[in-house]
Amino acid sequence: MDKGTLKVVYPGTFDPPHLGHLDIVKRSAAVFEKVVVAVAASPRGKKLLFSVEERVDMFKAMVEPLGEKVSVKSFDSLLVDFMKAEGIRVAVRGVRLFTDFEYELQISLTNYNLAGVETVFMMPSQEYIHISSSIVRDVASYCGKLEGLVHPYVEKKLKEKLSCER
Repeated sequence: MDKGTLKVVYPGTFDPPHLGHLDIVKRSAAVFEKVVVAVAASPRGKKLLFSVEERVDMFKAMVEPLGEKVSVKSFDSLLVDFMKAEGIRVAVRGVRLFTDFEYELQISLTNYNLAGVETVFMMPSQEYIHISSSIVRDVASYCGKLEGLVHPYVEKKLKEKLSCER
């Protein structure tokens, strides 16, 4: 990695990506020179609504206005292996609640022990702190109102996937 460029990875399942995720990306882009959104292909133990290709596509649509400062890639390995291949040593993790922090702390300590990866914890802005992918999936499963929760392109994809009328 070029010592003059501070890149960061923002990893997650993002099933689906929502405005809280986008908020973390925007705020990370204001702090770091380059943000790589790393979409986990098939995390063990999680039943996913969207394929990794669909999740990457939705996230790319969300971050397109941010230009080359943000890229979106998928990975199907340990995060630390993906980061090593990308030449990145810092991860950003979004933390909404104390219970999130406990889980994220375990992951960050493991990543540090495995590969010396440093983790920066970032809280979403207040207007997005209540949003989670599981809440978005629940609302969408009943064809509920998604405005204010997800990007319009993600809303379109959710409605298509769940056969909701516009």
